Amino acid sequence: MSLRPTFEPECREPVAESLRVVVEARPRMLGGIPVGRALPARICRAVGPFVFLDEMGAARLAPGQGIDVPPHPHIGLATVTYLFDGEILHRDSLGSHQIIRPGAVNWMTAGRGIVHSERTPGAARARGSRLHGLQLWVALPEADEGIEPSFAHHPEVALPAAERDGVTVRVLAGSAFGLASPVAARSLLVLVDAAMPAGTELRLPAAEELAAYVVEGAVHVGALRGEAGRLLVFTPGAEVCLRAVLPARVVLLGGAPLGPRHMDWNFVASDPARIERAKRDWEEGRFPVVPGDEHERVPLPETRRR
Repeated sequence: MSLRPTFEPECREPVAESLRVVVEARPRMLGGIPVGRALPARICRAVGPFVFLDEMGAARLAPGQGIDVPPHPHIGLATVTYLFDGEILHRDSLGSHQIIRPGAVNWMTAGRGIVHSERTPGAARARGSRLHGLQLWVALPEADEGIEPSFAHHPEVALPAAERDGVTVRVLAGSAFGLASPVAARSLLVLVDAAMPAGTELRLPAAEELAAYVVEGAVHVGALRGEAGRLLVFTPGAEVCLRAVLPARVVLLGGAPLGPRHMDWNFVASDPARIERAKRDWEEGRFPVVPGDEHERVPLPETRRR
């Protein structure tokens, strides 16, 4: 008898009491590479303040090829880029110019509005490269949705790591496992990268809402097997223990929810009127340009226009 439940295209019904739902990442193409989108999903719009989760790759880029996401706008959120493999060149309208490498955290707070682009750096494009990582969006508290935009880069060596019962945990944002990240988040949250050798167990930290995204390998939660590309969303207040049945890499995310948020294209806001203003501002050229990447821009999709 199979312990694995039947599922709809973007969800699995839980069989363990500690699981609220399991989301199956849906395939997309973005910037020339495949991505798996786990958030938002029809049955799970957010986990704590996290409203968006894409897994990029893993993709192999031949010499001369690379990702190209031209300048595009954001409001009302912070974007988080975290790589397992490869490089991305981040530019934004504040003048930031940063190559992102594995283990580092790029935290860009859009606030009232920012524009950025993401491309493969020239040297990596010339020689060919791999790319694998996560991009997440964190909604901002309502009082902070209109703040000035900002950008922070935290190299791998700046992020605290420790071993817990054979599992290596690195705290990317927030606090967990007795460690605190230097990332300046604007709400109560947790974001952790955990490397689990086969047979190890990890008791998860307490959080008002918590989920685990399986990047590689497989884990068990009770009798349910969570494989790569699945977001395990836990029941609030549940005590959860993950067991790696194969060598696994899992990213934990969650925190305190911020209340309902509206999402349209690249915009997030508690008030939909903010989003409509942002659409008009992008169409009419009122967002700032990205220095060094001024000649392209992603147009507002036809389906988003009114």
